[in-house]
Amino acid sequence: MRNARSGDTRPERDGLGERAIPADAYWGIHTSRAVRNFPFSGYRLHPAFIRAFAQVKQACASTNALLGFLPGERGRAIMNACAEIADGALHDQIVVDPFQGGAGTSTNMNFNEVIAARAAELLGGERGDRSLVHPIRHVNMHQSTNDVYPTALKVAVLTLLTELEDEISRLQQALQAKEGQFRDVVKVGRTELTDAVPMTLGMTFGAFADAIARDRWRVFKCRERIKRVNLGGTAVGTGLGAPRDYVLAVAGHLATVTGLPVSRAENLVDATQNMDVFAEVSGILKACAANLLKIASDLRLLSSGPDTGLGEISLPPLQAGSSIMAGKINPVMPEAVTQAALRVMANDQTVTLAAGMGQLELNHLLPLIAHGLPESLTLLTASCRGLADDCIPGIEARPRQCADHVERSTALATVLVPALGYDRVEALVARAKDAEISVREQAVREGVAPPEVLQRLLSPRQLCKLGFSPDEFEEVNTP
Repeated sequence: MRNARSGDTRPERDGLGERAIPADAYWGIHTSRAVRNFPFSGYRLHPAFIRAFAQVKQACASTNALLGFLPGERGRAIMNACAEIADGALHDQIVVDPFQGGAGTSTNMNFNEVIAARAAELLGGERGDRSLVHPIRHVNMHQSTNDVYPTALKVAVLTLLTELEDEISRLQQALQAKEGQFRDVVKVGRTELTDAVPMTLGMTFGAFADAIARDRWRVFKCRERIKRVNLGGTAVGTGLGAPRDYVLAVAGHLATVTGLPVSRAENLVDATQNMDVFAEVSGILKACAANLLKIASDLRLLSSGPDTGLGEISLPPLQAGSSIMAGKINPVMPEAVTQAALRVMANDQTVTLAAGMGQLELNHLLPLIAHGLPESLTLLTASCRGLADDCIPGIEARPRQCADHVERSTALATVLVPALGYDRVEALVARAKDAEISVREQAVREGVAPPEVLQRLLSPRQLCKLGFSPDEFEEVNTP
């Protein structure tokens, strides 16, 4: 409203009565009731979801304008108002809590009212003038919350999946670079946190890279699952209340507005009531979170100490680690990624349960899915970015520490098992422990093999080979 002062109000009425609305608010009475009813979390809708919702509304208005249902300036004003919100304007006017009853109706009405108020301004009128643009009659024309809301969520998820895939790719490349950099650093491989066999540090990072590569492929493929939308299906997927021409055209307009490969689902009833595609995407995100959790945990272990732990790598120092212990540096990036991964796993459980608890023709818990899934995507994207930018590239190997661990461990003994047999090597290890010397020294002392042969068996080239050849042990004193 022009020249509205703080504290001024305007009256608005619905079927339940009249309420005073702040004069400077773009939202109206339906939003006001929802804000009063659902002061649950204090959270706001995800920005990507807000942009997607505005794009869906824009596509609906564009279709209605083209078909002659929103002719002239009114249709253009609605489309322009939607475009402004999609570009980042008026996000502060989307005020309904994500945790709400009504399967998202409150959110849909919030958008309807804000778009209508802004469109009225664009037409030269005042904010809240429903005679110029009505939230339901014009902005929500031929729509239902039940087709607009899940469609907006799919658009948001598609957008966020593309961003996640880009960051996963960058993380994969960073890990592959370290695989090459550390290919000659021999270290102890450990199983169940105990010394196992020699390997290279490059192998460790190569395994990280391959795990992330699988995440990249899964994310790419799951975008195919999410691009079929139920827009045009209105309340339950039958298209009741919408013209056939609109139903057939609106998904195509959405593809134009968003630039995404969305299309109308073959069975709009199915796409309206069943939310398994969101559970599927969430499961793929959980798998990515599991890999990030494993990598973050391993980075903390490998860098632990560094003087009294494993200390085989050093992480880049990002910030002071203590307010009392001077000089202490903590593995803050892996720790942050760990927390993000755990949150994603928790969200997956929530999304899965919510997807399965829909009833009959509608899933009334879709707002819960719309809160958890975008959050998971954002957390994973930020986690991959944090590792790729501020952690992995700055990791340095500590070859002397790695070599010392190899020398002091029983890992070398496993290299000799093919030539000497398990029992003889086990006895050799026991004698080395009794003598308080390394397995290598004990093997030389007993004439098992010359030092140069043991060195060759422990070379990075030898360790990177797949299996062994019998002639490799010709100089080992076999029984």
